[in-house]
Amino acid sequence: MNFDKEISDHYLRGHEKYLRNISVDCIIFGFHDNELKVLLLHARYAMLWALPGGFINKAEHMDEAAKRILKERTGLDEIYMQQFHVFSAPERFNKKIHQQFLKNAGVIISESWMFERFITVGYSALVDFSRVQPVADVFSNACQWFNIHDIPEMMLDHRNILNKALENLQAQLNYHPVGYNLLPEKFTMPEIQKLYETILDKKLDRRNFQRKILGTGILKRLNETKKGVAHKAPWYYKFDLRKYQKALKGGMGFEL
Repeated sequence: MNFDKEISDHYLRGHEKYLRNISVDCIIFGFHDNELKVLLLHARYAMLWALPGGFINKAEHMDEAAKRILKERTGLDEIYMQQFHVFSAPERFNKKIHQQFLKNAGVIISESWMFERFITVGYSALVDFSRVQPVADVFSNACQWFNIHDIPEMMLDHRNILNKALENLQAQLNYHPVGYNLLPEKFTMPEIQKLYETILDKKLDRRNFQRKILGTGILKRLNETKKGVAHKAPWYYKFDLRKYQKALKGGMGFEL
């Protein structure tokens, strides 16, 4: 594939296919080995890391564009996602960065729709880490997971977008359930507590957390305990999907 030609065509004729001046950026969260992780792309010529993102086809709903981008990067359908913020600061536009990107690619273009100011809409997504097969896009040479506390240097304002997505996820914990898309089908109480602690980046009182999470009614205890543990074996739980979906729509008043 001739990447230079594809990049050149995108900068010169992309506006024929996509809406101008608006884009979508996706923050894809996963949970693995007691770590909250985020999926990032390494931009082929910018030499920095970036959020998975893209543009909206002229006949496409914005939500559908986000779903398309998420599927292309993860291989997954039916991802839980949420639009969380619009990023419209004038200073997020930087023509010089785009020109340097093109120069690194060996492409010289003086004018392009990509040099115009762009507003981007952020979507956060929660995925099952074990099911994701990261795939880079044509403008990137890598797509991989990073611990939320070990994020590399990112391009443009992408780190700010990531920070906003994390703040939104933390705030959501007090109103909506989290875990169905991040935990395995069955899990123990210590495991779901660790998920909440990892997202919030703080320790939670064990008894208080258990009382509150069980009080929401979204968990069902299974007649099975975890084997091979040193102390008292904890019970396994699973989500009551009907009540979970109801709590997603109506909230649950779960204050930590």
